[in-house]
Amino acid sequence: MNYETTIESIKKDLQENPILLYMKGTKEFPMCGFSAKVVGILKTLGIEFETRNVLEDEDLRATIKVFASWPTFPQLYVNSELVGGCDIVDQLYQTGELEKVLESAKV
Repeated sequence: MNYETTIESIKKDLQENPILLYMKGTKEFPMCGFSAKVVGILKTLGIEFETRNVLEDEDLRATIKVFASWPTFPQLYVNSELVGGCDIVDQLYQTGELEKVLESAKV
């Protein structure tokens, strides 16, 4: 896959999934502590969300970093907007702001 095709695929994925987490591993089996922490927070809040495993797709892993101007994983998107990585998601969760952000994505 080339860069432009991967970008289009990311945009389509974000449009189709109100809450999407690009992560290492899956929500059933996170493969890094940071991804596991964000999955845990979303599950604690009872949020329905989709994930994409960046370890399975080198093009996706490289392209999403450029697309988001964010160098690390996980990356949480709500309504196609990057919320942030583990530290930001955790901080928003601790202050109660994350629930407000996620409410906007409920259908």
